[in-house]
Amino acid sequence: MRILIVEDSAILRESLAKGLREVGHAVDTAECGDKGIRRAMESEYDAVVLDWMLPGQDGLAVLAALGQRSHRPGVVMLTARDAVADRVRGLDAGADDYLVKPFAFEELLARVHAVARRAHGTASSVLRVGSLEIDLVARVASAIVGEAKVDLGLTAREFAVLETLALRKGRLVSRVQLEDHVYDGRSRVFSNAIDSAISSIRAKMQAAHLPGLIETRRGLGYVLTEPRA
Repeated sequence: MRILIVEDSAILRESLAKGLREVGHAVDTAECGDKGIRRAMESEYDAVVLDWMLPGQDGLAVLAALGQRSHRPGVVMLTARDAVADRVRGLDAGADDYLVKPFAFEELLARVHAVARRAHGTASSVLRVGSLEIDLVARVASAIVGEAKVDLGLTAREFAVLETLALRKGRLVSRVQLEDHVYDGRSRVFSNAIDSAISSIRAKMQAAHLPGLIETRRGLGYVLTEPRA
């Protein structure tokens, strides 16, 4: 998933970015509301971690800008305000969840995953496509063989590609979209990186006797589909 963090505290911003990258997510950051809005308009995000009190335009202004996107990401709002009226105001403005500082990173991670899944129309952290099971929390893809699970052994990058396709199951995802959701601004992207990852995923699926689930739409992109009867 690609995640945007809009937080004016450099220590907290970089700590959250480091933690999210370590579990396999692409992360962009912004230190003020104006930059957060620019980033939100330039790229498509699965989730946004958004501080309420920001230099320049505040978190509510960023929420309003996010509401203009055709695909609105899930938003976890961060704030030191713990009054019920403040929480209600943030949720009414469009936040999907609310976390009062200080908080544990594990709780933030769980909430980010939850709002991102809901933004893509699914509540479950485990997705099934035929005999393929994708655990978005454990970040493991497995083939279901009888009552057993066989780990496909995907790399972190390969899992990120499969996760992006799985959250958009049945929909065309272009190579550019895959690059945008798998790599952040700090990553160097080679021209064949996505094609290479898809090829490796397919090989690992084939070794686990999974049918061809990733279709290539030549010149357009890829689609993760249910197996044909």
